[in-house]
Amino acid sequence: MPELPEVEVVRLGLADHVLKRTIDTVVVEHPRAVRRHIEGGADFAARLAGRSITAARRRGKYLWLELDDESEAVLTHLGMSGQMLIAGPERPVDKHRRVRVRFADDGPELWFVDQRTFGGLSVHPLVPIAGGELLPEPVAHIARDPMDPAFDLDAAVAGIRRRRTGIKRAILDQTVVSGIGNIYADEALWRSRLHWARPTETITRKQGRELLTAATEVMNEALAVGGTSFDALYVNVNGASGYFDRSLDAYGQVDRPCRRCGTPIQRDAFMNRSSFSCPRCQPRPRNAHP
Repeated sequence: MPELPEVEVVRLGLADHVLKRTIDTVVVEHPRAVRRHIEGGADFAARLAGRSITAARRRGKYLWLELDDESEAVLTHLGMSGQMLIAGPERPVDKHRRVRVRFADDGPELWFVDQRTFGGLSVHPLVPIAGGELLPEPVAHIARDPMDPAFDLDAAVAGIRRRRTGIKRAILDQTVVSGIGNIYADEALWRSRLHWARPTETITRKQGRELLTAATEVMNEALAVGGTSFDALYVNVNGASGYFDRSLDAYGQVDRPCRRCGTPIQRDAFMNRSSFSCPRCQPRPRNAHP
């Protein structure tokens, strides 16, 4: 699933191509793509026709397009394979296109393409949160991410240390700190020399700050090269892949030598997924959480 850098790459592309454009028509080509829009595909299309897109915003891994009256937004769930693509007349029709947005200026269209149909689009009211910021209703409980100018590092560290779980579970909890997923969690833990099962109650404030700082650094590095693309499903709005996978130190590097000490990276089962770590640089604690 795309994490903060990959979603930010898409947001930047949308900001370049769809802002201040008026929607002419919307065609929902697969009902699953709007299943989160409770009123259905016809209502989704009708709600967008004639409206302009005024902003492309993100919090953590959540992306939305604000509409002209500043009361609603189109929330985008990329899921495992969702893509927001800018499509000029030269782009061939994609068999996995699920939603097609045409604009009144007859310029390039916006397509939502989703091979596995786990993602989708939906319209939601914008609701105020503390500080007066407006977020789509389903996202209002999501914590700020480390790239947010208003992110409070010390508050996030305190939230992590209050948990009674493994450190990786804590930083994957989007209500504690958002945007970090499996890839960048493993990378930040490797940089901080912390094992993924280290109990949060044993993490010092200094270690917590170092971990979240490492997460910020690695996500910024990934953003600079277009994110991490393991296959053609993770692309920007023009269909281009990122290449941070070439710089990964832990995630997906099983049996390859650790770049610090040369010990082979190991893989452990974790929450129906995997965790990758160096057994020498990141020794498993005796009181590890499962």
